[in-house]
Amino acid sequence: MRAKRCVRVITRLVLLVTLTAAVLLAPPPPLFAAAPPTADARVPTGDPTEPTADGTVPAVGRAWPVGLRPRVLRGWEPPATVYGPGHRGVDLAAAPGTPVRAVAAGRVAFAGRVAGKGVVTVELTGTGDPPLRTTYEPVTASVEEGEMVTPGEVIGTVDASGSHCAATCVHWGLRRADAYLDPLSLLPPWLLHRGPSRLLPVFP
Repeated sequence: MRAKRCVRVITRLVLLVTLTAAVLLAPPPPLFAAAPPTADARVPTGDPTEPTADGTVPAVGRAWPVGLRPRVLRGWEPPATVYGPGHRGVDLAAAPGTPVRAVAAGRVAFAGRVAGKGVVTVELTGTGDPPLRTTYEPVTASVEEGEMVTPGEVIGTVDASGSHCAATCVHWGLRRADAYLDPLSLLPPWLLHRGPSRLLPVFP
Protein backbone atom coordinates (compact mmCIF):
# COMPACT_ATOMS: atom_id res chain seq x y z
CA MET A 1 0.00 0.00 0.00
CA ARG A 2 2.82 2.35 1.00
CA ALA A 3 4.71 1.41 -2.18
CA LYS A 4 1.75 2.39 -4.43
CA ARG A 5 1.41 5.70 -2.64
CA CYS A 6 5.11 6.42 -3.18
CA VAL A 7 4.76 5.61 -6.88
CA ARG A 8 1.84 8.06 -7.21
CA VAL A 9 3.73 10.82 -5.43
CA ILE A 10 6.82 10.30 -7.55
CA THR A 11 4.72 10.27 -10.74
CA ARG A 12 3.07 13.55 -9.79
CA LEU A 13 6.43 15.11 -8.95
CA VAL A 14 7.88 14.08 -12.30
CA LEU A 15 4.85 15.47 -14.13
CA LEU A 16 5.04 18.76 -12.19
CA VAL A 17 8.76 19.15 -12.91
CA THR A 18 8.21 18.41 -16.60
CA LEU A 19 5.43 21.01 -16.95
CA THR A 20 7.44 23.61 -15.03
CA ALA A 21 10.46 23.07 -17.28
CA ALA A 22 8.31 23.34 -20.40
CA VAL A 23 6.89 26.70 -19.26
CA LEU A 24 10.27 28.11 -18.22
CA LEU A 25 12.09 27.01 -21.38
CA ALA A 26 9.40 28.10 -23.87
CA PRO A 27 10.19 31.36 -25.78
CA PRO A 28 8.21 34.38 -24.50
CA PRO A 29 5.35 35.60 -26.70
CA PRO A 30 5.90 38.89 -28.59
CA LEU A 31 4.72 42.03 -26.82
CA PHE A 32 3.08 43.40 -29.96
CA ALA A 33 1.67 41.21 -32.69
CA ALA A 34 2.49 42.45 -36.17
CA ALA A 35 -0.54 43.16 -38.29
CA PRO A 36 -0.67 41.16 -41.52
CA PRO A 37 0.11 43.32 -44.59
CA THR A 38 -2.85 44.44 -46.63
CA ALA A 39 -3.08 44.01 -50.35
CA ASP A 40 -2.52 47.73 -51.04
CA ALA A 41 0.15 48.33 -48.40
CA ARG A 42 3.14 50.32 -49.65
CA VAL A 43 6.54 50.94 -48.11
CA PRO A 44 7.21 54.68 -48.08
CA THR A 45 10.30 55.56 -50.09
CA GLY A 46 10.80 59.10 -48.83
CA ASP A 47 10.80 60.31 -52.43
CA PRO A 48 9.07 63.74 -52.50
CA THR A 49 7.93 63.10 -56.07
CA GLU A 50 6.00 59.98 -55.05
CA PRO A 51 2.24 60.47 -55.54
CA THR A 52 0.12 61.02 -52.47
CA ALA A 53 -2.44 58.49 -51.27
CA ASP A 54 -4.93 59.51 -53.93
CA GLY A 55 -2.28 59.19 -56.64
CA THR A 56 -2.85 62.68 -58.04
CA VAL A 57 -0.43 65.27 -56.66
CA PRO A 58 3.30 64.62 -56.10
CA ALA A 59 4.92 66.98 -53.59
CA VAL A 60 7.29 68.59 -56.09
CA GLY A 61 7.00 72.12 -54.68
CA ARG A 62 10.21 73.75 -53.47
CA ALA A 63 9.02 77.30 -52.80
CA TRP A 64 5.93 79.26 -51.87
CA PRO A 65 4.57 81.47 -54.67
CA VAL A 66 5.08 84.57 -52.50
CA GLY A 67 7.18 85.17 -49.41
CA LEU A 68 8.60 82.52 -47.11
CA ARG A 69 5.37 81.48 -45.38
CA PRO A 70 2.49 83.67 -46.60
CA ARG A 71 -0.83 83.93 -44.82
CA VAL A 72 -3.56 81.86 -46.46
CA LEU A 73 -6.58 84.16 -46.72
CA ARG A 74 -8.85 81.48 -48.16
CA GLY A 75 -8.21 77.80 -48.69
CA TRP A 76 -9.22 75.36 -51.39
CA GLU A 77 -12.94 74.55 -51.36
CA PRO A 78 -13.77 72.06 -54.12
CA PRO A 79 -17.25 72.49 -55.57
CA ALA A 80 -19.77 69.69 -55.15
CA THR A 81 -20.55 69.82 -58.88
CA VAL A 82 -18.62 70.96 -61.95
CA TYR A 83 -20.35 74.34 -62.06
CA GLY A 84 -21.18 74.57 -58.36
CA PRO A 85 -19.91 77.20 -55.91
CA GLY A 86 -16.52 76.77 -54.33
CA HIS A 87 -13.00 78.10 -54.35
CA ARG A 88 -10.78 76.49 -56.96
CA GLY A 89 -7.44 77.39 -55.43
CA VAL A 90 -5.95 79.25 -52.45
CA ASP A 91 -5.55 82.97 -51.83
CA LEU A 92 -2.18 84.09 -50.43
CA ALA A 93 -1.72 87.53 -48.87
CA ALA A 94 0.79 89.59 -50.86
CA ALA A 95 1.38 93.30 -51.34
CA PRO A 96 1.42 94.83 -54.84
CA GLY A 97 4.83 94.42 -56.47
CA THR A 98 5.71 91.32 -54.46
CA PRO A 99 7.80 88.87 -56.53
CA VAL A 100 5.85 85.77 -57.59
CA ARG A 101 7.90 82.59 -57.86
CA ALA A 102 7.43 79.23 -59.55
CA VAL A 103 6.79 76.60 -56.89
CA ALA A 104 8.34 73.82 -58.99
CA ALA A 105 10.21 73.24 -62.23
CA GLY A 106 8.24 73.43 -65.44
CA ARG A 107 7.42 75.16 -68.69
CA VAL A 108 5.43 78.38 -68.97
CA ALA A 109 2.23 77.35 -70.74
CA PHE A 110 0.65 80.82 -70.67
CA ALA A 111 1.73 84.33 -69.73
CA GLY A 112 -0.72 87.09 -70.55
CA ARG A 113 -4.06 88.62 -69.67
CA VAL A 114 -7.42 86.93 -69.29
CA ALA A 115 -10.46 89.20 -68.92
CA GLY A 116 -8.11 92.07 -68.10
CA LYS A 117 -6.28 90.10 -65.40
CA GLY A 118 -2.62 89.06 -65.59
CA VAL A 119 -2.21 85.27 -65.48
CA VAL A 120 0.82 82.96 -65.53
CA THR A 121 0.38 79.21 -65.95
CA VAL A 122 3.25 76.74 -65.53
CA GLU A 123 3.10 73.12 -66.69
CA LEU A 124 5.01 71.14 -64.07
CA THR A 125 7.76 68.78 -65.17
CA GLY A 126 7.47 65.06 -64.41
CA THR A 127 3.92 65.14 -63.03
CA GLY A 128 2.25 62.62 -65.29
CA ASP A 129 0.08 62.70 -68.38
CA PRO A 130 -1.73 65.01 -68.55
CA PRO A 131 0.70 67.08 -66.46
CA LEU A 132 -0.22 69.27 -63.54
CA ARG A 133 -0.62 72.98 -64.26
CA THR A 134 -0.31 75.66 -61.62
CA THR A 135 -1.72 79.15 -62.16
CA TYR A 136 -0.94 82.50 -60.53
CA GLU A 137 -3.11 85.65 -60.76
CA PRO A 138 -3.25 88.64 -60.85
CA VAL A 139 0.39 88.78 -61.93
CA THR A 140 2.42 90.94 -64.29
CA ALA A 141 4.52 88.29 -66.02
CA SER A 142 8.29 88.55 -66.38
CA VAL A 143 8.48 85.27 -68.34
CA GLU A 144 7.24 84.24 -71.76
CA GLU A 145 5.25 81.28 -73.01
CA GLY A 146 7.48 78.27 -73.68
CA GLU A 147 10.17 79.38 -71.23
CA MET A 148 11.51 76.82 -68.76
CA VAL A 149 11.53 77.86 -65.09
CA THR A 150 13.16 76.44 -61.98
CA PRO A 151 11.77 76.21 -58.43
CA GLY A 152 11.86 79.61 -56.75
CA GLU A 153 12.48 81.50 -59.99
CA VAL A 154 10.66 84.83 -60.23
CA ILE A 155 7.95 84.67 -62.90
CA GLY A 156 6.32 88.05 -62.27
CA THR A 157 5.03 90.49 -59.66
CA VAL A 158 1.70 90.91 -57.89
CA ASP A 159 -0.63 93.35 -59.65
CA ALA A 160 -2.17 96.17 -57.63
CA SER A 161 -5.59 95.42 -59.15
CA GLY A 162 -7.51 92.38 -60.32
CA SER A 163 -7.52 90.53 -57.01
CA HIS A 164 -10.81 89.10 -55.72
CA CYS A 165 -9.66 89.42 -52.10
CA ALA A 166 -10.57 92.28 -49.78
CA ALA A 167 -6.82 93.01 -49.59
CA THR A 168 -4.29 92.34 -52.35
CA CYS A 169 -3.60 88.63 -52.78
CA VAL A 170 -2.39 86.04 -55.25
CA HIS A 171 -4.84 83.36 -56.29
CA TRP A 172 -2.84 80.15 -56.71
CA GLY A 173 -4.56 77.33 -58.55
CA LEU A 174 -3.75 73.77 -59.61
CA ARG A 175 -5.32 71.61 -62.29
CA ARG A 176 -4.82 68.29 -64.01
CA ALA A 177 -6.76 68.52 -67.28
CA ASP A 178 -10.20 69.81 -66.19
CA ALA A 179 -9.92 68.66 -62.57
CA TYR A 180 -9.15 71.30 -59.93
CA LEU A 181 -6.84 70.20 -57.11
CA ASP A 182 -5.51 71.67 -53.88
CA PRO A 183 -2.27 73.56 -54.71
CA LEU A 184 -1.06 73.25 -51.12
CA SER A 185 -0.67 69.51 -51.74
CA LEU A 186 2.31 70.37 -53.98
CA LEU A 187 4.29 71.47 -50.93
CA PRO A 188 6.11 68.83 -48.84
CA PRO A 189 5.52 68.88 -45.06
CA TRP A 190 8.92 70.41 -44.27
CA LEU A 191 8.02 73.45 -46.38
CA LEU A 192 4.31 73.59 -45.60
CA HIS A 193 4.73 73.65 -41.81
CA ARG A 194 8.09 75.35 -41.45
CA GLY A 195 7.93 78.18 -38.94
CA PRO A 196 9.94 81.39 -38.85
CA SER A 197 13.63 81.26 -37.97
CA ARG A 198 14.51 82.20 -34.42
CA LEU A 199 17.87 83.19 -32.92
CA LEU A 200 18.80 81.38 -29.71
CA PRO A 201 19.99 83.54 -26.79
CA VAL A 202 23.74 83.61 -26.15
CA PHE A 203 24.71 83.38 -22.49
CA PRO A 204 28.08 84.67 -21.23
